[in-house]
Amino acid sequence: MKAKDIALIIEEFAPLGTQEPWDNSGFCIGSPEQEIKGVMIGFDCTPELIEAAVAVGANMVITHHPLIFAGVKKINPDTFIGKCITLAITNGVVIYSVHTNADKAEGGVTALMALRLGLQNIEPLDETSLALVGTLPSPVEPQELSTFVKKAFGVERLRSSRLIEEPVSRVAVCAGSGSSFIPQAMEAGAQLFITGDLSYHHYFCSEGFVVMDIGHYESERDIVDKLYEILSKKIPTFAIHTFLNNNNNPIFYF
Repeated sequence: MKAKDIALIIEEFAPLGTQEPWDNSGFCIGSPEQEIKGVMIGFDCTPELIEAAVAVGANMVITHHPLIFAGVKKINPDTFIGKCITLAITNGVVIYSVHTNADKAEGGVTALMALRLGLQNIEPLDETSLALVGTLPSPVEPQELSTFVKKAFGVERLRSSRLIEEPVSRVAVCAGSGSSFIPQAMEAGAQLFITGDLSYHHYFCSEGFVVMDIGHYESERDIVDKLYEILSKKIPTFAIHTFLNNNNNPIFYF
């Protein structure tokens, strides 16, 4: 099976043409024509992920985040990106990513956030479908809100603005860095907006509105299992692996 055949299966779920203009999803290293012996799926492209792929005989790595966003002027194996590129080329490993096209796909990254919360009557916040809004099955009291969200996403901590006084029923979500959708979330009547990478000033919220930052990685990590599920159903006899150290979040909490 060629790399392009595996990519086509992924793109049935998340068409490459739907990625955002600034994104760099798709093939990053290697040829679409390369014969593939096995696939390793991970969240970020790291040296450890490529080494794990090589160890099990997989010569295609599929990640959520692209390895290369901007131009690379030098390839130095002493740097993070340089080491990844060197390892991939030296070992003949194809690198492919599915990023914002997976964020906005039906059943994609942001939809998986909504699923964890059990949101109903879900609608996109704008034409990109990168952020969604819906209604909880039953309202959550303010004093229970942080516990509810932490349990839903399996996180031990989160950052939140001041809680509101009334029960929360309408919630907006955006995987990754979603601060730009705060105005749309408020306009859509959301009482709570859950995303990652919020900065200090985002926590000064209007009355009746709360933001919660569960972390960039924490909001998107479900995509690894989703990609594994898609490929396993389509090519059940093919060698498909997920990186055992799925928790390669570069942010540590102490």
